[in-house]
Amino acid sequence: MLISIVYDSGYGHTARVAEAVAEGVREVQGAEVNIVAVAEGPVDWTALEKSDAIIFGSPTYSGMISARFKQFCEDSTKTAWFEQKWRNKIAAGFTNSGAQHGDKLNSLVSMALFAAQHGMIWVGLDIMPGNASSTGSVDDLNRHGSWLGVMTQSNNDQAAEVTPIQSDLKTATYLGRRVAETTGRFQLA
Repeated sequence: MLISIVYDSGYGHTARVAEAVAEGVREVQGAEVNIVAVAEGPVDWTALEKSDAIIFGSPTYSGMISARFKQFCEDSTKTAWFEQKWRNKIAAGFTNSGAQHGDKLNSLVSMALFAAQHGMIWVGLDIMPGNASSTGSVDDLNRHGSWLGVMTQSNNDQAAEVTPIQSDLKTATYLGRRVAETTGRFQLA
């Protein structure tokens, strides 16, 4: 089972989240990971076509996906969309911003809509919102309370080696494992 993670990262924070997602995928027996950083050169469209699932990731800039990730989406029109080459593949998404909220939901909605236009099957989080009670903390999984995908936050004045915090990265790892397990169930059907 091949799961591709396609992402953009401006300062390394979203790349760190992508690695956490990949770690979760690797926890599932039989799952292989193909990591595609859109900023690092031409996209291997054949590898994406062969993938059983594609997990999308982008930083949230000004409440939207990055320009490079948007370009990837537009490029997929001529390479995959017209022939629906990604139809019935599993899809999911993650995003990172400097602000606690940062309008990250808009980025995840953009990714989910993009996946829907390709006929993909979206997998969100099934974790109750963390840090949502008097006994909760920022160390809880899903501390941002997202259902659509993983939201992480990185302080603008800290390097990617320091932030996002561990609970955000563990939530990303959880998503990778969830996508791999879901993909495996679809392969059995």
